[in-house]
Amino acid sequence: IGTYTNTCKSNGIYVYEFNANSGDFKLKSSSENVVNPSYLSVSADNKFVYAVNENGSQSTVSAFGYHAKSGKVTFLNKNDALGDDPCHLINDDKNVIVANYSGGNLAVFKKNSDGSISNVQQLIQHEGKGLNATRQEKAHVHMVCFSPDKKYVLSNDLGLDQVFIYKYNPNSKNEILTLKEKVAVKSGSGPRHLTFSKDGKFVYLIQELDGTLTTFSYNKDGSLKLLKEINIIPKGFTGVTGSAAIKISPDGNFLYVSDRGDVNSILVYKILKEGNVELVEQVSTLGKGPRDFAIDPIGNYLLVGHQYTNDIVIFKRDKVTGKLTNTGKRIELCSPVGLVFTKI
Repeated sequence: IGTYTNTCKSNGIYVYEFNANSGDFKLKSSSENVVNPSYLSVSADNKFVYAVNENGSQSTVSAFGYHAKSGKVTFLNKNDALGDDPCHLINDDKNVIVANYSGGNLAVFKKNSDGSISNVQQLIQHEGKGLNATRQEKAHVHMVCFSPDKKYVLSNDLGLDQVFIYKYNPNSKNEILTLKEKVAVKSGSGPRHLTFSKDGKFVYLIQELDGTLTTFSYNKDGSLKLLKEINIIPKGFTGVTGSAAIKISPDGNFLYVSDRGDVNSILVYKILKEGNVELVEQVSTLGKGPRDFAIDPIGNYLLVGHQYTNDIVIFKRDKVTGKLTNTGKRIELCSPVGLVFTKI
């Protein structure tokens, strides 16, 4: 679990053991003196954890050794993010790719043989602005995501209302990402996070500013085709919203989206044929600021981290209906922001 460390007492990264049969948990370990490691990415071999350190112009990206059995994270090194407020990152065996929100750019780091990261090898700056003068005054890169075959990297820019699609050249020295195309979405919508369907044929994009949920078909040549737009905001609702995380259940049958602001809920959608979705339910997350959530790899539980009420609420998940039930179990933790499951 990645946290913010500047609002309450936090060590940074926390590792809990979670029982996906009972929903029970126990604290295993935490980092020490790590600044705002809000989003985390674990290496495929389960030996390393990478974190953004979201700290304005002082922002960095950090590498840690990870011992899964003990949960211990050991600091390896960090480097300047070369962009303010990194908010998301991914990694493979060659590179760590970071989305810098306030910087409006992408930074690519090479991985060293010991799991540490190099200085930035490539920096890609997005330029422009969007319709919303307050939130879209410039580029705001909000996410990076590998295509299922790892041939492309998709990057949402909240400030520009565009999804950038980059060809991925993992072995290149400083042309690791080369722009293939940009896909425009609804003006003022603010694309935030996306996820691929289990079969890789569809992409679901949640837009933070206006609650649009967009479905694309995905072609293996790295292109997106808009299929449908719906809205996750309840009819007649006039309060503040802020769509956040979007995830698919391990069996690929259900889509989950969190909404913040005054809503503080998770919407559950059943995935139908041809990528269509149908609303199953909308449930309160029982806290404020559901910035991120995670579904355990078996699909039994969904855990929601609340940035403002400082807890993680554990819901039981019905695998047949997709519906969520409050278990009453809570992990009390300062400002949880990013949740990720790893193998033991």
